[in-house]
Amino acid sequence: MKNITVSLDDELYRRARVAAAQSDRSVTALVREFLTAFTASSAGTGTPSDAILSIVEKMRSRHPGFTAENRLSRDEIHAR
Repeated sequence: MKNITVSLDDELYRRARVAAAQSDRSVTALVREFLTAFTASSAGTGTPSDAILSIVEKMRSRHPGFTAENRLSRDEIHAR
């Protein structure tokens, strides 16, 4: 098994750790899953876009209650 080093800004790393913790996985496992799906196209099983869409659908299925409708309006955000 090979190790790689990836540089991330602090906020992205924090969000990745939170997402990983919510699904009882490590950041390494998330990256491995993404790269596995992304490279699946080279094995003839789809395109990178299909792989990414598949991952997005998995994430949405884990958080089914979220929709764009749940966002606060601009006025609500800035209400004082």
